[in-house]
Amino acid sequence: MPTEADQQLRSWIDRESQAEAMIPLLGRLYRENNVVTGIYGRRLVNRSAIEILKAHRFARQVDETELPVAQTLPLVQALTELDLGAASIDIARLNSRYRTSRHAASGDMDSFLREELAEVVGRGGEGLAEPRDVVLYGFGRIGRLLARIIVGNASSASGLRLRAIVVRQGAGDDLAKRASLLRRDSVHGPFEGSIRVDEENQAIIANGTFIKVIYASDPAAVDYTAHGISDAVLVDNTGRWRDEEGLSQHLQAEGISQVLLTAPGKGDLKNIVFGVNHQQITPEDRIVSAASCTTNAITPVAKLMDEAYGIDHGHVETVHSYTNDQNLIDNFHPGERRGRSAALNMVISETGAAKAVAKALPQLSGKLSGNAIRVPTPDVSMAILNLELNRETSKEELNRFLRRESLEGALHKQVDYIDSAEVVSTDFVGTRAAGIVDGLATIVNGRQAILYVWYDNEFGYSAQVVRVLEHMTGSAPVKYPRVEPRLEPRAGDVSRD
Repeated sequence: MPTEADQQLRSWIDRESQAEAMIPLLGRLYRENNVVTGIYGRRLVNRSAIEILKAHRFARQVDETELPVAQTLPLVQALTELDLGAASIDIARLNSRYRTSRHAASGDMDSFLREELAEVVGRGGEGLAEPRDVVLYGFGRIGRLLARIIVGNASSASGLRLRAIVVRQGAGDDLAKRASLLRRDSVHGPFEGSIRVDEENQAIIANGTFIKVIYASDPAAVDYTAHGISDAVLVDNTGRWRDEEGLSQHLQAEGISQVLLTAPGKGDLKNIVFGVNHQQITPEDRIVSAASCTTNAITPVAKLMDEAYGIDHGHVETVHSYTNDQNLIDNFHPGERRGRSAALNMVISETGAAKAVAKALPQLSGKLSGNAIRVPTPDVSMAILNLELNRETSKEELNRFLRRESLEGALHKQVDYIDSAEVVSTDFVGTRAAGIVDGLATIVNGRQAILYVWYDNEFGYSAQVVRVLEHMTGSAPVKYPRVEPRLEPRAGDVSRD
C-alpha cells in the first residue's frame, strides 16, 4: 500500500506534468492570439512548470486555497479552441467565475467561455493597439524597472514600445555599465531574458527590443526623429523638473508629444493614481504626473474606505525604505536628517503623500495628515492609515470588505489583501499591486480603523506608471473577466460635533 510520502510525491509529479502540458498552450495563446494569461497579476507566459505551479500556489493568499492545476489546464485547453483576439485573461478569476456559474453543473465550459469572452471570440488575434514609442528620460531605479516591464510586454497585447533611454554620459564603459544594471539587480533579481550591448549603434538589445541610448543634458536639444522615434511618450524619471514649465522642455524636442512624470507634480499638473482618477486624463493633456509611490499605495485604499464608510479625518504614517537621495554614510545633505547614514538609522522625514491624496480624491482635502520614517531596508514600505470613520464597523467586517474588493472590485489591480501571520517586507518584493492590506494587522475600535498597507515602492509603483502609460496611449489590452464595482452602500453615518 502506498505511504503518505508516496502519495505526496505522486501528486506532485501529476501536477508538474499538468503544468508542463500547459506551457505550449499558453505560448500559442500568446503568440498566435496575442492573449496574455496570468494568475492574480502573476504572468504565466514564458514560465517554467515550477513557476506555473508556484503561481497556482500563490492563489491561496487570495482565495484561501491553492488553485488546482487540474482545473486550469482544461480551461486553458478550451481557450485555445476559441481563436481569441488580443486580451489579458486572469485564469484564476475566470476559473472562479466558471465554478459558480450555471454552466458548471453540466460541465459546459465552452458555452461559459463563449459568453464571458464574447467580444474576442473568433477574432484571430485582432485587437492589438497601434505601437506607441516610449522614451525613458533617466535610467535609475524606476527607469530600469519600467524598462523591464515594457520589454516584458513587448510581444504581448500591449502597444508600448521602448525605443530609447536618455542619460548623461558617464565615464568609462558607460553603455556596458547601463546594460549590466538592467541585467542584474540586487533587489529584484536578474533580468528575465537576454541582454546584449550593440556598441556600434550605441544601443542595448533586451529580448529583441532595440533600445537606443542617447546621451544628453539638455531635454530640448534632442532630435528623437533622427533615431526613427516619433509621436513618443517621454517618461521623466529624474525628478529634476516637476512643474509644467520645466517638463515642457521635453515637448520642444522633435519626436515627443506627451510627457509623464514619475514623481509628484507641482502646480496645476494632474497627479494621476491609476484606478482612482485616470479618467481625468484627456487627449489634450500633454504633461501629467503619476504621483508618488506612497500616494499610489494609500489613495486606492482611502477611496474604498471613504466610499464604503466615510472618512472624517485621519493620519498616514509611512515606514519607507531608504532611497537614493539619502547618504550611505553620514555626510552633508541639504535636507533635514537625511545627511545621516540611511543604512544605519531610522530617519524621520516629511511626506506630502497624505495631502497629495486630495489631488486624486478632492473630497478628502484637509482630512489627512502624514509623516514618514525612512528605515534601513532597500525596498518595500508600509503605510499605516489611522482613520476616523463616519460609522462604526468591526475588524471582521472591514477585512471581509477589503478582501472582497481585492478579489472582485474595480480596484483589484491596485488593492491586494493578505492575512498570513508570517509575511515580512521582503515577501512583497516584485508585487504589482499599488498596496497590499495586511488583514491580520487591522485594528478597529468603533469608528476608528487602523490599516497596515504594504507596498513595493519600486516595482509596484512602476506597474502603476505603466498602467497610466497604457491609458494615455490607448494601448492597454482588454482584460477578462470583466470586473464591476461591488462597493457596499454607506449606512448609519455619524456626524461629528
